[in-house]
Amino acid sequence: MTHSISTSWLGDMAFESNVNGHIIIMDTDARGGGKDLGPRPKPLLLTALSGCIGMEIVSILKKMKVEGYKFTIDAEADTVSGSPAVYNQIRLTFRFGGEKLSQKKIIQAINLSFDYCPVYAMLSKAVKIIYSTFINEMEVQL
Repeated sequence: MTHSISTSWLGDMAFESNVNGHIIIMDTDARGGGKDLGPRPKPLLLTALSGCIGMEIVSILKKMKVEGYKFTIDAEADTVSGSPAVYNQIRLTFRFGGEKLSQKKIIQAINLSFDYCPVYAMLSKAVKIIYSTFINEMEVQL
């Protein structure tokens, strides 16, 4: 399978990408020569990672017949000094809420998601990715 996108320069530091018919504007702030019309490209990597892992987790939990939960993923990354200013660590926080949630199934779904998410597979070769999990605001010790 091949993925193709088209990215066009809009002027200043703004770019518009067409991704499967969805338009994403990327820009920087005035300090960087832009007008802050959209997110920066590098944080979009965190968005792609969170979305990919999240979709895998939801799919796995559905197969496990886990229902009635809320779920968010927070992603935070540290950038090295110098150029290029790449991420050297990404921290993911999985937050689940709901009644009678199975800690075992949630942990299993998270661990399996790492095996199936291609964005994780690519990024984990370049940067350390660590995570923590909370169920109903209580951290789950793995």
